[in-house]
Amino acid sequence: MTHTAFFGFVSIAMMALSRAIYLASIFKGKTKPHAFSWLIWATISGIGFAAQVAEGAGPGSWARGFSAATCCILAVLGYYKGEKDITKGDWTSLVVAFCAIPLWIITKTPVWSVLIVCIIDTIGYFPTIRKAWNKPYEESASSYFIATLCSFFSLFAIEHYTISTWLYPALLVFSNSALGIFLLVRRGSLSHQQV
Repeated sequence: MTHTAFFGFVSIAMMALSRAIYLASIFKGKTKPHAFSWLIWATISGIGFAAQVAEGAGPGSWARGFSAATCCILAVLGYYKGEKDITKGDWTSLVVAFCAIPLWIITKTPVWSVLIVCIIDTIGYFPTIRKAWNKPYEESASSYFIATLCSFFSLFAIEHYTISTWLYPALLVFSNSALGIFLLVRRGSLSHQQV
């Protein structure tokens, strides 16, 4: 087994663990995902996966493919079991994200394509962050930290390094860890306010 395949399998294992924790938390009634975030992430993970495959990422793309499939499941669960307080800001995030997809389609340069994917993916965090500000216990911080590890290990699984193959997973290392930290800090802030 090549080192890239090894890290590809490790990254999938980390994503599977992250999703298992998140799904278990949903079915226990603790986590209430925001369907808009997961719908954006499902779409963008699928696009990111296709772009990585096209650019020769090899096993470095496996986690994105697995992520796209599981994000679809979480988007559906978010609709049925998730956040019901949908704001104008949430709708704006969804519309802006999906309006940016045609830009990705018409962009012929791989670098610009991956930059647009990164921007759209980041927009997907806004509905969850807005919800988590008021309800930080309705998100699983540990699943976001484990997703960080998935993206980190997927960087070592890339066969051909170009900005198009490494930028998106690198962004996810930052984004997922930042959201996990945000959840912990916000929980700590609320517990101090209650004292």
